[in-house]
Amino acid sequence: MPSTDLLLPRTAWTRSAAIKAAMWPIAVFTVLHRVLSLAVQGAHTDDFNPVYDAAWRFWQHLPIYGGDLDTVTPHYLYPPGGTLLLSPLGLINYEWSRWLFIAANTVAIIIAGYLLLRLFDYGIRSVAAPVLLFAMFFTETVSNTLIFSNVNGIVLLCEVLFLTLMVRGHHLWAGVPMGLTIAIKPVLAPILLLPLLKKQWRPFVAALGIPLILNAAAWPLITDSTEFINHTLPYLTEARDYFNSALVGAGAYFGVAEPLVWVVRILLGLTVLVSLYLLFRFHRADERFYLCTGAGVLLTASFLLGSLGQQYYSMLVFPLMMTVVLRNSVVRTWPAWVAAYLFLSFDSWYSSRFIMTGKTIESLRATFGWALLLVVIFTVLLNRYLAARAQGRLDGGIDPLPPDGPARSADAQRRPHDRGDEQDRGAPAGDPSADGDGTDGRDENSGDGPAGAQSITVGT
Repeated sequence: MPSTDLLLPRTAWTRSAAIKAAMWPIAVFTVLHRVLSLAVQGAHTDDFNPVYDAAWRFWQHLPIYGGDLDTVTPHYLYPPGGTLLLSPLGLINYEWSRWLFIAANTVAIIIAGYLLLRLFDYGIRSVAAPVLLFAMFFTETVSNTLIFSNVNGIVLLCEVLFLTLMVRGHHLWAGVPMGLTIAIKPVLAPILLLPLLKKQWRPFVAALGIPLILNAAAWPLITDSTEFINHTLPYLTEARDYFNSALVGAGAYFGVAEPLVWVVRILLGLTVLVSLYLLFRFHRADERFYLCTGAGVLLTASFLLGSLGQQYYSMLVFPLMMTVVLRNSVVRTWPAWVAAYLFLSFDSWYSSRFIMTGKTIESLRATFGWALLLVVIFTVLLNRYLAARAQGRLDGGIDPLPPDGPARSADAQRRPHDRGDEQDRGAPAGDPSADGDGTDGRDENSGDGPAGAQSITVGT
């Protein structure tokens, strides 16, 4: 009689294998639910409709920038170059075009997650892979990006491509995804300050050249291109008091005195400047840490201190949060993850019992989350600087020492790193591979994470 073992899934014998066995199905079905149920169903807020309308009008040679910007419905705000890039969406009917756009953003987010894994030396077979996939699609920012059908998933992919290419030393090519993003919406433009501080000029060739070329090409093809300058651009500089989690928007919505809002903006702006100074002075040689942390600081500051910040922009902070796997990460402290909960969680705080309290919390949680994250990063970096100065080791950087000092750090580098793939107490003695593949649960090329005292392994 044939064995029935062939019909059963393989039992996980190690902690890491057990975590992967649990997390992969949870992650996959979370993705399917967000895409096939929530995103396809849509919501009252529809960011795709004005994009499709503009793309359709482009092919019909009709005016694009004459919409009423005084309403609270989503507006079309992309420049002529962005309209040219998105114009193929108007060649098919609305429903198919929207589904294609949702699929493109979904694929872009998944690819961005994979590139983040590789950027931090993890692979698709590591524990980090399903954990990261689930974490991304469980958030408000990814969920509402797909539900509202906007372009932020593609923007995230361009951000991660820029960071990856910069870290790998391909500075000229790094400007390409940045330029394509700026041509549509300049939300990633603040990141360019990081290579500018290091006098790395090559990314700027494509980052600035591509938007200029696309806008020059699109300008004569759009019947009312000048209206983008006269009508749309002034609106982009204004701070609206609805659907705006930036300090100016929240202050206007709740009636906070404008001078007080400016005081808070200036104080938080100073924390950003100090954080950037310390990152540049002591971490610019560590390209990965410098770029991912600096990008998170700059983007969070632009959401909070600029004229418009919407909660679903927060996915652009994913590279900063991913640095948690590094020993010198600035987000390896619980207040940073309180902040992350506030601006990433898909939880709703609206309450039929505590109406005003719930509405206030829901309206302000992204604002307070961004502010708390900036304060945490400032505090961590400043404390490290003061500690290193008191210990007389500024010449060696401000990275924190292990609890038992340098000797502990050296010993950590000699110890096996990926404890998540070691045999558990429950694994059979003498089993050559706890995962059943003869590799002790790991693949030398799978990228199970950076080794040594500079990092940790997710799931350990």
